[in-house]
Amino acid sequence: MPRSTKINPDRGDARNRLLDAARDVIRARGFTATSVEDLCQAAEVTKGAYFHHFKSKDALGIAAADGWSAGTTAFFAAAPYHAPDDPLERVLAYVAFRKSIIEGEIAQFSCLVGTMVQEVYATSPAIREACGRSIFGHAATLEADIEAARTKHRVSGNWTAESLARHTQTVIQGAFVMAKAGNDPALARESLDHLDQYIRLLFGRPEEGQTS
Repeated sequence: MPRSTKINPDRGDARNRLLDAARDVIRARGFTATSVEDLCQAAEVTKGAYFHHFKSKDALGIAAADGWSAGTTAFFAAAPYHAPDDPLERVLAYVAFRKSIIEGEIAQFSCLVGTMVQEVYATSPAIREACGRSIFGHAATLEADIEAARTKHRVSGNWTAESLARHTQTVIQGAFVMAKAGNDPALARESLDHLDQYIRLLFGRPEEGQTS
């Protein structure tokens, strides 16, 4: 997942700098606690420039969610977990990759859209929908490999590729919450270990699972 980067006033235009600032500041402080002034200061732009590009704070939140989705789509498309020939190994490699990028400060690895939607799901339907597009859209990228793994390994049960794909995101988003609650990234990695074990059990391969 994209890491935080230092805002460089010489890079890009005011709109892009504001979106970079939103990505980093909101993950660190939350959407509600982040003011327009905070974003302008982090992006090194004027309030006039802000309102030239975004009519409101919610408008920036929607754009930030859409920008996050575009960035993470490219990031995960290039990730190494797509390499294994066996689709189940690709799914397990995805979980391992998600665990491997849980490092550094919590604000650096946690999810922008997950952070925002927890705060505004009831007060800003437009931001909620933008966050939902990102989260459910990413989950959907796992469905083909999960379905192929079900077919290859002849696994049946009262679940679908779609439901397991969504469950992976439930665990990952919950892992970020646990890391925040305990102020400890190891709690998030622990959750990913249990997700790995759960998937192996579904496919009859518990002997290779690892929990901590």
